[in-house]
Amino acid sequence: MSTTLPGGGHLPVAGPGQALRAAARLVRPDRHAFAVMLSVNCLAAVAGLAGPWLLGRMIDDIQDRAGAGSVDLLAAAALGIAVALIPLRRFGAYLGSRFGERVQARLREQFAGWVLGLPPAVVERTDTGDLVARGTGDITVIGVTLRDVTPAMLIAALQVVFIVAAAIIVSPLLGICGLVGLAGITIVLRWYLRRARSAYLDAGAATSLLAGQLVASAAGARTIEALGLQQRRRDACAEAIDGVRRTRYNTLSLRTVLYPSIDISCVIPAVLVLIVGMVLVQHDAVSLGSVVTVALYMQQLAQPIASALEWIDQAQGSGASFARVEGVGRAVPDRLAHGSAVCNTRLLASDLIEVRKVCYAYDPNDGDVLSDVTLTVQPGERLALVGPSGAGKTTLARLLAGTDWPRAGTITVGGVPVADLPPEQLREQVQFITQDQHLFRGTVRDNLRLGSPAASDADLHSALDTVQADWVRGLPDGLDTEIGAGRLSVTEAQLQQLALARVVLADPHTLVLDEATAQLDPRSARRAEQALAALLTGRTIITVAHRLQTARDADRVAIMSGGQIVEIGPHEELLRNDGPYAALWRSWQGVAGVQSG
Repeated sequence: MSTTLPGGGHLPVAGPGQALRAAARLVRPDRHAFAVMLSVNCLAAVAGLAGPWLLGRMIDDIQDRAGAGSVDLLAAAALGIAVALIPLRRFGAYLGSRFGERVQARLREQFAGWVLGLPPAVVERTDTGDLVARGTGDITVIGVTLRDVTPAMLIAALQVVFIVAAAIIVSPLLGICGLVGLAGITIVLRWYLRRARSAYLDAGAATSLLAGQLVASAAGARTIEALGLQQRRRDACAEAIDGVRRTRYNTLSLRTVLYPSIDISCVIPAVLVLIVGMVLVQHDAVSLGSVVTVALYMQQLAQPIASALEWIDQAQGSGASFARVEGVGRAVPDRLAHGSAVCNTRLLASDLIEVRKVCYAYDPNDGDVLSDVTLTVQPGERLALVGPSGAGKTTLARLLAGTDWPRAGTITVGGVPVADLPPEQLREQVQFITQDQHLFRGTVRDNLRLGSPAASDADLHSALDTVQADWVRGLPDGLDTEIGAGRLSVTEAQLQQLALARVVLADPHTLVLDEATAQLDPRSARRAEQALAALLTGRTIITVAHRLQTARDADRVAIMSGGQIVEIGPHEELLRNDGPYAALWRSWQGVAGVQSG
């Protein structure tokens, strides 16, 4: 891979061998259709060889003063073959387009699955523009290549092989002369291929950077306007645009050498055949018809060679795009591909959560943010994680919810490692909710049913009532009200209530909350937490507690500091121990007293 994720903001890029193997896997399901397409185009290529051969025969017959009937018959055969080639080539192109569209559809589905399978920690460290560019521009380039370029290159390659073979059969000496004339193409092609991959990868990276700058400017428009940063953002975008211009100029400079060289090299074989052929005709070594036939074959070579080399340029860009798209799959943990098989043979024995000597680092080059964490959460227990900012509370919560995986150690649910649970089963067992929630474009009903697709309207209203979301009943169309981008907007607090309602509908056995009620005012937050606690009685609730009032209501409190659990126990017991939690409690009470005063 030429790029790695955690240090930078870009996703990995697959190496040439990895990209080639991935492309083969992608095409394999359509191998029979591919074989049919190849066979039809082979037939068309072979039929195309008949024209020059028939013309050479006619010239020889005329020279030998053969009868007009023979020449007319050859001319009629040439015309018939030319007419038959039209539907044959059209059918070959049709099969190639169908093949390409099917493969592109599989690639889009695969890419969507990869994106949804990326761990949130990876997405957060990824440049948004990089992901957007790979999912749009790169896939479009690959689609064009699969639909048009790949069949065209294969057809061109077959035509070259058949034409050269036919030329050698007609006259081995003239055929070899034609091949010698093609030597210049191999030199230019080697020069080009050594430089093309890196140039196109640089162009793709520059496009990702520009997309990231545009996305950031659009998302932060209000902040940019409030702080007067318009000129700074324009400068940043202009610099990114200049980077795109420079990298595309580099690829253009490669093409300005490749294409003229191809044009010149394609003329040389036919000229060489004519020169040598005239000498051989004068010495009666070959017939004039053979010279014309081989010269026409060499002239025919110009079109498939020029097309193939032109498509090679596009294939280099597509290869770079495919490496970038495949790189997204390289960032998806392997367990997503194998988790289902493991889980089918290992059913959960209970809802017990066990953390054993867990270590975690966001970047392998940096130190661990969690170190040697060991914890057991009993079924139905309410556990609060507290500690100063940066202590590792949210990181541990993410690991418990299975949204990320430890560098060392294990986390199990019912005796099964979280890493072995496929996403579908994991979310049935554990739900993770933070203050950062997404509103999907659609109706209120659509957004709520993400938690339970089969929920009735009565279930939806009951969940909304649980989280104090009375405002939904006052909407113009109730549950059918369209919300999201370009439609009815909701406040951050209302969005948080919808997210909590989804959790109520999902009804998991374990709920991990990280600032889940932070967008609500203190009174509404308290009511929502109490309502959730009442409804989820018997469920395991793990809360990252920023308000210590929440910690006081928990069965146990785990105090974190420096990526470790330094104290754990019930609220009253920890106060009696007069340790870190007691100090944190006194500090929080002092702040709360000042705020209330």
